[in-house]
Amino acid sequence: MIISTTETIPNKEITEILGIARGSTVRARNIGRDFFAGLKNIVGGEIDEYTKLQAQSREQAMQRMIQDAEKLGADAIINVRLTTSMVMQGASEILAYGTAVKLS
Repeated sequence: MIISTTETIPNKEITEILGIARGSTVRARNIGRDFFAGLKNIVGGEIDEYTKLQAQSREQAMQRMIQDAEKLGADAIINVRLTTSMVMQGASEILAYGTAVKLS
């Protein structure tokens, strides 16, 4: 599966637009991560626990988007975007979406 943030794929022709492919995950913080993040907040610097949580969340959302595109029979997903929103206190949704297309 070709994944691109652009509208086209070099040296490929888009022959069909299949629709929007999307994948999301909702993740919550946990007490262990919050404890260490609180300590890091005192001394400053990157909060590794949250960085890892966000990276895992993005990967899961991307994989779910790819699975959705495969169900549509896509060869590629173009115009891929990632967005996040707070669902409730301490929980966020990561959404990956793009246009599923057939290529020649």
